Amino acid sequence: MSLPEKDRKYTYADYLSWPEDERIEIIDGVPHLQAAPSRIHQEILSELHRQIANFLIGKECKVYPAPFHVVLDIQTSQQAADRQNVVEPDITIVCDTTKLDDYGCKGSPDIVMEITSPSTARKDKIDKFNRYEQAGVKEYWIIEPAEKVLSVYKLQSNQRFGRPDLYSVEDMVPISILGGLVIDLKMVFPE
Repeated sequence: MSLPEKDRKYTYADYLSWPEDERIEIIDGVPHLQAAPSRIHQEILSELHRQIANFLIGKECKVYPAPFHVVLDIQTSQQAADRQNVVEPDITIVCDTTKLDDYGCKGSPDIVMEITSPSTARKDKIDKFNRYEQAGVKEYWIIEPAEKVLSVYKLQSNQRFGRPDLYSVEDMVPISILGGLVIDLKMVFPE
C-alpha cells in the first residue's frame, strides 16, 4: 500500500482494493498498518480461541481469530462500502450470523477481544474502545500480556461501556453472553 494521502478519508471500498497480505485497519477513515504480532501474543490468541471454539461446537455463535475483518456499523445510514471503520480484532465472536459474509463481519460483533502490545495499547484502549462502544459491541476484552491482566467492558443499558471487571492470571472469567463458558486465565497467560 502506498502512503495515505493527507486529509483523505478512506473507506471499506478502499480496504477491499488493498493487498490481502497486508494487515491494515481503518479508524475514522485513517489507515493503520499493523505489525506482525509477537510469539506471546499468538500464544494468548491461540489459547483464547481454543477455549472459545471448543465451547461453541454445535452452537450458533461463531468465533474468529485475526486476521478477520469487521466493518463497524457506527453510522447506520452509510452503505457498507462507504464505512470508515474497518478493524481486525484479535478475536471476534458473532452470534447473529446474518452479519457474516465471505469477507468477514458487517456490523457489530457481540464480543471483541484485543491483545495489547506497546505499539497498539493506545489504539486498543482509546480509539478502538470508543468505536466498539459506538457500534454497540456487547462485550470488549482488553488483554495485557506484560501485566497478565484482563479488563472486561460490558455495554450498559445507556449504550456505554461500564467500569471494567478486572481479572488476573489466577481467575476464571465467565463470558456473559455465552452462558456456561468460563475462560481459565492460567491457561491463557503463558509462564
